[in-house]
Amino acid sequence: MRTISVLLSAILLAAVASAQSPVPLGQPNTSQPNTIQAGADGKFEAPPDTLLVQFNISAQESNSRAAYDRASKAAEQVRALLRSNGIDPKQAHVGAFSVEPVFDWRSPQRKLVGYRVSTSVELKIRDLAKAGPIVEQLAGIETAGNQSVSYTLEDMEAAKNKAVQDAFRRARSEAEALAQAAGRAVGELSYASIDSIQQGPIFMRTMAAKAAPAEQAPTAEFTPQTVTVTAHVSAVFTLKSTAAR
Repeated sequence: MRTISVLLSAILLAAVASAQSPVPLGQPNTSQPNTIQAGADGKFEAPPDTLLVQFNISAQESNSRAAYDRASKAAEQVRALLRSNGIDPKQAHVGAFSVEPVFDWRSPQRKLVGYRVSTSVELKIRDLAKAGPIVEQLAGIETAGNQSVSYTLEDMEAAKNKAVQDAFRRARSEAEALAQAAGRAVGELSYASIDSIQQGPIFMRTMAAKAAPAEQAPTAEFTPQTVTVTAHVSAVFTLKSTAAR
């Protein structure tokens, strides 16, 4: 009989401790009375104001000095191209140059055949009317390749904030509709989580190094589309009686 009493006491103590354990900070307590949870998607749309061009420069020669000189010449070609189009060369960010040996593995013993110097370039063009000609001229640089082009917004953080605000308004509206149906009213915000996502690049193209001269790009190919930023908000609100509104 004593053994059974001790066992029951242990079970009761465990149950009380479990009931008093707080919900981890930052986690929604959906089991709390007088609360309501709602989630909604929101979005912000705007025409793009920036064209982002990313590509690599890679030059291979029999010795590292010659490879470096050739890669540096290509980087200077990019700057000269921008100047000729009335764009500040500082708009092009040229990364650090890296050098690596190139081997011929076809023989039993590897044979050093040269050196490759590479770097990455990121270019932001804010005058979208110049986008097409500049992209085509970049394709003419012999050692440039793996080009990607996408339209974006210069102030993406502001766009994300507006998408979050739209999602929160929708979530609260849904919570208010449900609360009204139950004869209650929505009170203060108790918890919220945000997942903000920018939809994939509007326009993407690639170019291979040593590409053949490109044909004139169709105007529509460089016509910016709308940039859409989406956000999902989950929120928990307290509930109050309609008389307390």
